[in-house]
Amino acid sequence: MEKANGWIEIEYNHLRHNVLEIKKLIPKKTTFMAVVKANAYGHGMVPVATYLNTIGITSFAVARIEEAMELRKAGIEGEILVFGYTPPNQCQLLFDYDIVQTVVDVEHAIALEEMQIPIKVHLKIDTGMHRLGIGYQNIKDVISIFQYQSLSVEGIYTHLCVCDSLEQDDIDFTKQQIDSFYHVVDALKAHCIKVPKIHIQSSYGVLNYPELSCDYVRIGIAMYGILSTDDHTTVKSANLKPVLSIKAKIISLRTVATGDTVGYGRTYVCQKATRVAVIPVGYADGIPRNFGAQGGYVHIKGQRVPIIGRICMDQMTIDISQHDVAIGDTVSVIGADDITVEYIAKICNTITNEVLSRLSSRLPRFYIKEKKSESK
Repeated sequence: MEKANGWIEIEYNHLRHNVLEIKKLIPKKTTFMAVVKANAYGHGMVPVATYLNTIGITSFAVARIEEAMELRKAGIEGEILVFGYTPPNQCQLLFDYDIVQTVVDVEHAIALEEMQIPIKVHLKIDTGMHRLGIGYQNIKDVISIFQYQSLSVEGIYTHLCVCDSLEQDDIDFTKQQIDSFYHVVDALKAHCIKVPKIHIQSSYGVLNYPELSCDYVRIGIAMYGILSTDDHTTVKSANLKPVLSIKAKIISLRTVATGDTVGYGRTYVCQKATRVAVIPVGYADGIPRNFGAQGGYVHIKGQRVPIIGRICMDQMTIDISQHDVAIGDTVSVIGADDITVEYIAKICNTITNEVLSRLSSRLPRFYIKEKKSESK
């Protein structure tokens, strides 16, 4: 397939490297659960999961049943956990595709049981995030689910909402969440209920609370070689490599006269005759609309080139007055040393997770296979 005007490159060797780096931080008995929801954070869910299968990853997590079914249809092997709500009337699909469903609250558990279809579930425990889960205080409700005939409880977990922060208040709250979760675990033991597999840590949970020893770790953003922001200090560090880059080709060149404006809203006024190049990627491809207005730039031939004017739905414009470029030259939009996803997220006042998950499917993905020397 010939590269289009704009495209995404995914480096499998970096993905493998990141998995191995994170595995160094977790106990050998702990299972690496690869989080591939939201199209694998923009990287391409099926190709990423397929590759992960080839390197021994057999535990996956998604947000919706539709994602889990897509993985199964693509031949993904192993267990697939749905984090989010699945309507009870889709229980047959959970059974047919061998998908593990999260019980998001007591009412959900009751409704799933009433379907009388045998399915595998993990119980979500709410320890303070107050989004999904059964309250940790509701021990009787948790215990009752273990008595259900149709629900096979194979896991129990919680979600730490500030484990990315090392502020003392946040550390205290996280430890309180952990204690609350183990309060439920201890209660199960006290009632002679076999405790299913447990999981607490996401990417930041592993980096900031490595002392926890669980059956799974749920690794999302770190697996893709970045962290949510560029200013986080963590207890443990990992030598991560970004997996994704975005490139495009220059499609048009023009000279704009002194005093003329460029783009929507006439926000950029040329102070002198300006050579302008057009790149065919925009906010419909997932590049934040305000990236240019915040001083954003791209790379051409290893040099910074400023974005000028507003980023459009399908294009952006750059000032190439100081650079020798031609139509068809390749531009690095994300992936150069100093145009990281962390950098873009920072100046656009968001997090990398949002930037990546917004990357459009209309940008073709090209998957770069491992070099033989790196796959031995």
